Amino acid sequence: MPELIAPTVRLHAAWLDAHREWGPGVHEDGFGLRPSDEVDSPAGFAAWVARLADQSDRTRPLEAGRVPCTYRWVVEGDQVLGGIALRHELDDFLFRVAGHIGYGIRPSARRRGLATWALGRMLDEARAVGLDRVLIACEVDNVASAKTIERCGGALEGVRDTELGATRRYWIST
Repeated sequence: MPELIAPTVRLHAAWLDAHREWGPGVHEDGFGLRPSDEVDSPAGFAAWVARLADQSDRTRPLEAGRVPCTYRWVVEGDQVLGGIALRHELDDFLFRVAGHIGYGIRPSARRRGLATWALGRMLDEARAVGLDRVLIACEVDNVASAKTIERCGGALEGVRDTELGATRRYWIST
């Protein structure tokens, strides 16, 4: 049975396994991974996990250009299956391109309903932090993500060209 948990250094090896499955680059949506993050070493991984925890603590000051964000990992046993992030507010970039929630499921765990399950749980967290609706965006040709959003009540606002390409924009009431 899957569960959503806060990022933890305990799952370093399992997270690296998932990261390798995605392939080279920083493209695991929902993990808050930046190109400058060094996650291979235990110390680098711990620093990254600590940054994620700090970003979710609304009482701590954030780096310029960051908003409060709750990160969760989709895990089953000791396997990391994916990640999901809830941004508590939107800056200009997030409003134009990314929205409140981003998520990703590792390739070998897809087509099991995990993204829909995780998004449903994160909508509960959005309500708990005071959001009455959330914006979620996906690439225009990402049919699986569009279906996930629609299963969770997403209403298509439209398609926009952004700096990251054509994007579908959905709103979901919490």
